[in-house]
Amino acid sequence: MSLDLGIPTTVSAKSSRPDVGPGLVDRFGRVASDMRLSVIDKCNLRCTYCMPAEGMPWLPKSMLMTIDENTRLVAIGVDLLGVRELRLTGGEPLVRHDLEEIVASIHERCPELSLSLTTNAVGLASRAAKLKAAGLERINVSLDSLHPGIFAQLTRRPMLDQVLAGIDAAKEAGFRPVKINAVLQRDINDHEASDLLAWALAGGNELRFIEHMPLDGDHRWNRTRVVDAAEIRAALETRFRLDPDPAERGGAPAERFEVRPPGAGLDTPALGRVGLISSVTEPFCAACTRTRVTAEGRVMSCLFSHEEFDLLEPLRAGADDEAIAQRWREAMWAKPRAHGSDTVGLTSPEYVQPERSMSAIGG
Repeated sequence: MSLDLGIPTTVSAKSSRPDVGPGLVDRFGRVASDMRLSVIDKCNLRCTYCMPAEGMPWLPKSMLMTIDENTRLVAIGVDLLGVRELRLTGGEPLVRHDLEEIVASIHERCPELSLSLTTNAVGLASRAAKLKAAGLERINVSLDSLHPGIFAQLTRRPMLDQVLAGIDAAKEAGFRPVKINAVLQRDINDHEASDLLAWALAGGNELRFIEHMPLDGDHRWNRTRVVDAAEIRAALETRFRLDPDPAERGGAPAERFEVRPPGAGLDTPALGRVGLISSVTEPFCAACTRTRVTAEGRVMSCLFSHEEFDLLEPLRAGADDEAIAQRWREAMWAKPRAHGSDTVGLTSPEYVQPERSMSAIGG
């Protein structure tokens, strides 16, 4: 496959995995139970931290997993590998016209599975109720600005009204809370941190700020443009009081805080919560519980992996569930210590960005 797609060549699963049990265990003792499944690489936005302005060559439809193939892989994860949570991602999942059918099929096959979706909410207004009826439990919406001009600058599309309408429809459909994911970029939207939080609290949404990661299609990421979690917290504390959430964090990517009015005591009920995902400056790799499968059925053990392991080829070749599960186990055994490497961090000059952009991986 051409590297022009931003997709590296797959490698064979490593056979040196010892007998460490049936689940998705890696060399550092982490166990993956949270599955991220991309259903498509296409997107209807062109966010500057994700994709080039001209877009990218999309996967042909024949390479995308079908409804049945998505469902079967999820079932293998649940039945044989200990997967307990599933998040559907993209690209933009709503670009798939059969997304409701994918959700319904997975929910029918694995009714106890926690099922959520990450979306930019463009088009969600007309589909939120259908997704809820199909079995979807939670929705995360990407929204980086409340100002139409800045939103258009960041996404290269004037679609803020559609996103806000999608969030409203999600709440009307019964999704509570709707989680909002925001990426701040220096000198573009970093001044909006406290306004975004105030808006989220007023609407009963939970906001999470995500540090800008080196997964852009242009490969122009620069550490100096990252608005880090410490800066974001300081900006929020000019307007709110933040107290560490007493709930156990576990393997969750977000460090969560209870939000109160300035000067309020702990006996004052919280207005809501906010999360900070500090992938760059305060990585949480040691507690990672995620396994990622791309839209064409490749396991990425880490968001920053340079290696991929193909599950779709054996699935389409007639392999049984246990054979596919074993390949998946071996792929996860190769999971790096952190950020795609056992030794190099994101801020090191030796760090090499993955060939895939975020849109081609699945968030």
